Amino acid sequence: MPADLGWEDAEDIGILLAEKFPDTDPLTVRFTDLHRFVTELPTFNDDPSASNEGKLESIQMAWYEEWKDSQ
Repeated sequence: MPADLGWEDAEDIGILLAEKFPDTDPLTVRFTDLHRFVTELPTFNDDPSASNEGKLESIQMAWYEEWKDSQ
């Protein structure tokens, strides 16, 4: 996993969110909360304003795949 994560690292971010929030169904998370979760990750080092709906959706789907596999 890269030391510094950015909006394009959906898979790696999804893994970290699944580890941090193991009991949360990612499909229930609003994009505003998802944005906050991502930008609060210690290894996230990208411009918070550079996100968009497509990037957040990619992260949410990567998180969902990790979460679903752990259920």
